[in-house]
Parts: sequence; C-alpha cells; structure tokens
Amino acid sequence: MPEFRVHDDRHYAIQFHYALPDDAWCVELSEATPAPDTWADNPDAPTHIPGPAFLVAVVPDEDPDQEPTVHIRSHDEHIIPYEIMRWFMQKAAEEVERRRLTLEQQPPEPDH
Repeated sequence: MPEFRVHDDRHYAIQFHYALPDDAWCVELSEATPAPDTWADNPDAPTHIPGPAFLVAVVPDEDPDQEPTVHIRSHDEHIIPYEIMRWFMQKAAEEVERRRLTLEQQPPEPDH
C-alpha cells in the first residue's frame, strides 16, 4: 500500500515492492498523480496514485554482504524538497534495518 505526503501543494508517494531478479526490497519515491475520474464514485478509492518512480532504494535481503543502494531513475530534472527527501530516506533506512534484523534472525545454513 503506497504512502502519500503533500508538500507545497505537490503530492508524493512512496511504494514498497519486492524485486525478484535483484533479491531485494525496493522503496520507490514518485510524484503522485490524481486518481482516474472513474474512481470518484468509490468513497474508499484514493485521490492520488503513485507516478513513475524517480528515486529507488534497493535493499538486498538475501546476501548480507550486499549494500543497499539508491538509484536515480529519471530523464527529467526533479526538484525534491528537503522534507520529502528526509521522508524517503527515513523509509529506506527503516527498510534496511528491517531486512538486517531478518538476516540476523535466520539460522545459519548447514555446511555440506
């Protein structure tokens, strides 16, 4: 479920998803766009949806030696307000801690 934040009348979204090819969790930041007009009849529908991600934190969860990274995915210039960047980095840091805790709690693999 995406999380949304408004800053200076601009809407931003953070989404979390698992990238199977990378064996990693991704935390994506995008500018949110208005939801389709067809959703207006549904009172539970969100007013905005995430747009294309322009920042992605990739947090590996299989290999403890792999470091998390941040990828910039944009051909356009994006000005990211400081508070939005802090929000994104806080969510990325929380995901890193969650994955590291999970790795620490896994039993060691048996030697063969």
